[in-house]
Amino acid sequence: MRDTRWAAAMARALANAGLRPNTISVLSVVFAATAAACLVGAGRTEGSPRVFCWLGAAAGIQLRLLANLFDGMVAVEGGFRTKSGEIFNEMPDRVSDALVLAAAGYAVPGIAWMHDLGWAAAVLAVVTAYVRTLGAACGTAQYFIGPMAKQQRMFLLTAACLGNALLVPLGVWRVDLMPWALAIMAGGCGVTIARRVRRILRELESK
Repeated sequence: MRDTRWAAAMARALANAGLRPNTISVLSVVFAATAAACLVGAGRTEGSPRVFCWLGAAAGIQLRLLANLFDGMVAVEGGFRTKSGEIFNEMPDRVSDALVLAAAGYAVPGIAWMHDLGWAAAVLAVVTAYVRTLGAACGTAQYFIGPMAKQQRMFLLTAACLGNALLVPLGVWRVDLMPWALAIMAGGCGVTIARRVRRILRELESK
């Protein structure tokens, strides 16, 4: 997406509007918090309000990803890098992951273990990023491999939200996709962590 014309045009527009990379990074947390609020709301409503909660969560997740895209583009291509840019690039991402995934565990009422599953997915998502940055701190490349890197996690969560928004009007909202999405995500994060650690160890030992 970084190479598309619309993304470059949007990055220029944001820079011309006075938005700077660190501000955009912080906005990603605001979008993630909005998505988290919608997910929690989905667990406390029924009918049409629940549809709007699912749609709001999907929109918040995608806006968070767009903010993650444009903060880097404005920083690099707009020439607005700062010395603290790496902190603003990483920290909001970890906060956003924790907010959205933990909240997803509260999106389905009546399943006691959903809370644990949401928190497990949140912790594992943060660990996947920790392993990547740990490797970089040790002098290796930053490995963004999956199967559950950030983009894949957010795609899966968005798909579950949109799927649930479709199921509600059909009168089968109790067939909830979120438990499946979180279970797949948690398992995929475990595989991702193992693959990244293996790549990092292999690179370190080959030096």
